[in-house]
Amino acid sequence: MDRIGSPGVALKARSAALERWTSDEIMTIVGSRSIRDGSSCFVGIGIPSTVVNLARATHAPNVTLIYESGPIGAKPQVLPLSIGDGELSATADAVVSIPEMFNYWLQGGNIDMGYLSAAQIDRLANLNSTVIGSRYADPMVRLPGAGGAPDVAAFCKAVTVIMRHQSRAFVRAVDFVTSVGFGPTDGYRESLGLTGRGPTMVITDLGILEPDPHHRELTLVAVHPGVTVDMVRDRTQWELRVADDIGETSPPTETELEAVRSLVHAGSAS
Repeated sequence: MDRIGSPGVALKARSAALERWTSDEIMTIVGSRSIRDGSSCFVGIGIPSTVVNLARATHAPNVTLIYESGPIGAKPQVLPLSIGDGELSATADAVVSIPEMFNYWLQGGNIDMGYLSAAQIDRLANLNSTVIGSRYADPMVRLPGAGGAPDVAAFCKAVTVIMRHQSRAFVRAVDFVTSVGFGPTDGYRESLGLTGRGPTMVITDLGILEPDPHHRELTLVAVHPGVTVDMVRDRTQWELRVADDIGETSPPTETELEAVRSLVHAGSAS
């Protein structure tokens, strides 16, 4: 089964390609395939920005990139270093104030998809980008913080989370809930009156997880070529649920690999 991607590729081609891509590259490519041409996307900096800009450079040239600093329809030629990167405003169709961005565009439910990453995620897709450690005032590590992520998670019509699959990141319970996925229990999100659907997909360098439609717990639905279910379980702190019909994502094509490498190279050279 192929959850996201082109039809199956010959085994010989797959074996050759397997030697050529990195785990970050396949995560970025599979993430980009989930983006629908013509959709509007609220984009975070880092991996999410690479993913969405790759989609714009390949199969989704009409995607509308929106950043929390105000650019709408940004078309960066290099990956932005921050939401304040001048490349975003200089290439945008329009730039609005931050209050308008949040009050009208985001909280008004006018953005199709949000793309987020985080330092921690738990089984109900709650995200932490604030602190590591049990004491907020005296944490082990203080992270960059929320930014616009809580509003993205709350009000975008749907959210995709993109992050590397490591045991320290896929935890039983996040140390701090920066952005609500589905809360501590099923039904919590609805009780808060959040209008967006919440996380619909978590894409990692190992595979794809989706919330179960009944209990919302993240379930492994596909792995990338060369990845086993046990590899994913070993890097997940909770007892991971696995779909009965677990699939495998299509390997990267030459076009996708060339595009992502060109994008990353341009960003590192700027």
